[in-house]
Order: sequence, then structure tokens, then C-alpha cells
Amino acid sequence: MNLHSVGIVTALAAEAKALTRQRLHPQKLTPLGNGANLWLSGMGPEAARQGALALIDAGATALAVFGVAGALAPGLRSGTLLCPHRIFDEQGRDYTPTPSWRAALSQRLDAGGLALTMEGSLLSLPAPLSSAAEKTAMRDRHLAVAVDMESAAVAAVANERHLPFVVLRAIVDESDDEIPLELQAGVDAWGRPHLVHMLVAMARHPALLKRLPGLASRMGKATRALQAAVVVAGTDLAREPQGPC
Repeated sequence: MNLHSVGIVTALAAEAKALTRQRLHPQKLTPLGNGANLWLSGMGPEAARQGALALIDAGATALAVFGVAGALAPGLRSGTLLCPHRIFDEQGRDYTPTPSWRAALSQRLDAGGLALTMEGSLLSLPAPLSSAAEKTAMRDRHLAVAVDMESAAVAAVANERHLPFVVLRAIVDESDDEIPLELQAGVDAWGRPHLVHMLVAMARHPALLKRLPGLASRMGKATRALQAAVVVAGTDLAREPQGPC
């Protein structure tokens, strides 16, 4: 078995494309080289958990979550990288990313001059937050700086299997951004637009046309930040073969 085998879970196709130019196949293993493999899981905690288990079955000795997250804290801007020191879910289950791996990743990202925050906790929820009011409520209740749907599920698998893990997210929507619920009907589980469904949503809600450019701009900033992170940290996200857990 490769002693330096990093398994990376991404939920969205746009996130996975920051790691590789290969053709992507949902819920299948994609080798990245340098001891890393990718699993495009789809959105949500159960999909992420199954992806983490599949990566372990394929030989992963460390797990990472890579992709985008929504900001809960005011001032946390789109395109900022977040490597949180704590991951937790709404039931209060709490996970600590591997300190040595997190420090090595931070060192690489800092050396690359990338916008990065290492402070704050990441909250994982089973469903996305679409309104500024919901984000404020979650921030006040949980004291988290950002939110996603997958990280706690992968962290739980890592803890169960006694494997090192790390999370690297790029902020996409900011704390005061409103995400139209109607858009969710226009994408599949991997965040890929479904043309017919998208056209139907826009026909029923013409105001969506005004929102799309801003949302696309936010996503562009986040994915460019992820691409830059891979350039400086590598597809193994700076995991050292002999690094302590």
C-alpha cells in the first residue's frame, strides 16, 4: 500500500476541476498523481461519507475535503481560502483536523501569497443556507465562520478509521448574499447545470437572470482560489509521507 495516499472528497464538479483536467466521473475514483485520488461525491453528508469510505477502500491513508463554503462571518470575502481548526455538525459532534498536516498546508499557502484564514470553525449542515438571515442565525447559534455540507461527515470517517484529515475550502457566497432557492432546481447533485430545468426556473422566475452574473462571479473567485491552492500545495495538499498524525 502507498504510505502517502491522500483521498480527496469534492462535492461539486467545479471543485474537482480545480484539481484535475481529466474527465470526471461522479462517484468513481480519479487518480491525481503524487499519491492522491479524487472522489466526486455529490452534495450532502451521506454522499461525502460514502466517498470517504470508497477512498479508504481504494487505499487512502489520509482524507481531505476540498471545495467551496459559504461565509457566516461578516468580512469573510469570496475567494478567501479557509483551513479551519475545528469542524462540527449541528448535533455538536466536534472534529479537529490533523495539526501537522494543517500547519504544512498553511505554510505552503502562505508562501504562495494566497488570501487565507486559519482561524475559526466550520459548521456542516445537511442542507444549504440560502438567506442572510439564516446565515446570521447559524453564526450566532454555533459561533462558526463558515458553513458547508460535507466536511463533518468526512471528518467522522477519518476519526472512525484513525486517519489524518484536513479541510480546505474557498469562500463562495458571503454572509449577506442571498441564494435563490429556485436555482437549486436547475442543477444536479454535483452542481452541474441542467439546461431544461434551468430554463424552466428562469421562465418562472425572471428575476433570476439579474442574479446569475453575481453568483457566477462569486463562484469564479472561489474556484480560482482553489486552483491557486493546488498550484502551490500540490494535489496531495501538502501531506507529508512521514508526517505525524
